[in-house]
Amino acid sequence: MAELILFNKPFGVLPQFTDRGSPTARPTLSDFIDLPGVYPAGRLDRDSEGLMLLTSDGKLQARIADPKYKMPKTYLVQVEGKPDAEALYSLRQGVRLKDGMTRPAEVEPIDNPSLWPRDPPIRVRKNIPDSWLRLTIKEGRNRQVRRMTAAVGYPTLRLVRWRIGEWTVEGLPLGEWRKDG
Repeated sequence: MAELILFNKPFGVLPQFTDRGSPTARPTLSDFIDLPGVYPAGRLDRDSEGLMLLTSDGKLQARIADPKYKMPKTYLVQVEGKPDAEALYSLRQGVRLKDGMTRPAEVEPIDNPSLWPRDPPIRVRKNIPDSWLRLTIKEGRNRQVRRMTAAVGYPTLRLVRWRIGEWTVEGLPLGEWRKDG
């Protein structure tokens, strides 16, 4: 029977089980998950937080991670500044990045979400406000959400993956995991 694990990855944790070759030890998935035979279905950058899916099923892993399946991934994104209508329109149409146009994103401004504290906290600038967006993409280029918000003039300060397809991190404490089903 294939297993599917939902993990709420903390900031600073590598999205893999080992950290070979690093001069200093960095936290990895093995510091949180002690289950043999499960592997990440996709990645989540070390400086991003939130939902990671791990599975023992190679076909499910491919369906989740491979962009050809267009599985939606929803992020809560704290950005520097308050995106204007033009920036939101650009994100909804697709943004030109160095590696080409992105697919259109679903994006909406949201109130500050009730999240766990980030360690370390984001940098706060007294004279520059920040705001939150809920952004959904159906592809997964390297650091795509960060690059998209920067391309429209609103750099990402904090990035939390909230949902992948039907699975969500809602109610899952930071650094904890649970089996699906």
